[in-house]
Amino acid sequence: MTRKTRIRAALVTATALAAAATVTVGVSAAGNDKPANPTKKQIAALFDGWNAALKTGDPKKVADRYAKDAVLLPTVSNKIRTDRAEIIDYFDHFLPNTPVGTKIETHINILDSNSAIDTGIYKFNLTNHETRKKSEVVARYTYEYEKRDGVWKIVNHHSSMMPEG
Repeated sequence: MTRKTRIRAALVTATALAAAATVTVGVSAAGNDKPANPTKKQIAALFDGWNAALKTGDPKKVADRYAKDAVLLPTVSNKIRTDRAEIIDYFDHFLPNTPVGTKIETHINILDSNSAIDTGIYKFNLTNHETRKKSEVVARYTYEYEKRDGVWKIVNHHSSMMPEG
């Protein structure tokens, strides 16, 4: 084997090894493209965004936090809300009382990279829009979140006053 042939063989071998390594890395990377699960802190921050939407006083901004097919079992209404118009209607009546929510106890379960549940106890400070009288409502809550088209949305929201007062 001449020197030229050995160099050519070495180059062919090196090229083949580089190609094999590239394929191996590509396959390994492709196997790891599963999205990471959100952190509990990221899910907890979704409530803060919802609470900030309440403070705008705009029921449509609050409704934007909900998925199109969301279900809302609200704190101060007996009616189950199952579409955007009904959710907006609820907040049309709730927001004039300038609600400010504060979590008291929270438990977050990360289900997968696109879904999580936040449940616990929160309180709302309210100011009656007619009398300006202040009150506080303590309630249980559950938010079920799903990431849809890259955006976290509320798909189920249940809130009810504490049964034991």
